[in-house]
Amino acid sequence: MAKKPAANEPLGTPSNLFDGMLAATVKESAQQIWLAGLGAFAKAQEEGSKAFEALVHEGSTLQRKTQTVAEEKLGAATTHLAAQLAARMAEVGHKVEEVSAKATGQWGRLETIFEQRVAQALVQLGVPQSAEVRELNARIEQLSAQVAQLASLNKAASRTSRAKPAVRAAAKAVPKGRASKG
Repeated sequence: MAKKPAANEPLGTPSNLFDGMLAATVKESAQQIWLAGLGAFAKAQEEGSKAFEALVHEGSTLQRKTQTVAEEKLGAATTHLAAQLAARMAEVGHKVEEVSAKATGQWGRLETIFEQRVAQALVQLGVPQSAEVRELNARIEQLSAQVAQLASLNKAASRTSRAKPAVRAAAKAVPKGRASKG
């Protein structure tokens, strides 16, 4: 800071003169700084819109690049997830087939057990089994054939026995005396 001249000191002394020059230099520097600031402000205002437009352009370019990269990453992730989903679906399909095969096997076993129990119940009730019914049908066919054969023999025998009574009746019709006389 500049020192105040003493009351008894004249104004033209070297120390007052030095303080005045220093103050003028500082004042001039401050004025130049102020003018430089105003010039920078004016230039910033003038080029601010250009800088703003350049920043907007750079921002949109950066956004497009970011969006492209994001879409690529999303596509890769989607492909990866689709592959994982397909693998899981195949695995689930395989498991369903296994469970279905087990269920079919269990159903077949249950069906066999049911059939065995029904057969046992029918035997206990005295109902003939299919093999016995087949044997009975075969026996019925055999007996039917024998009956048919006997029926045809019986018809033939009855024809011959009907003819004999006619001969006997004719013989009875002839008088006995005549037959002996002759």
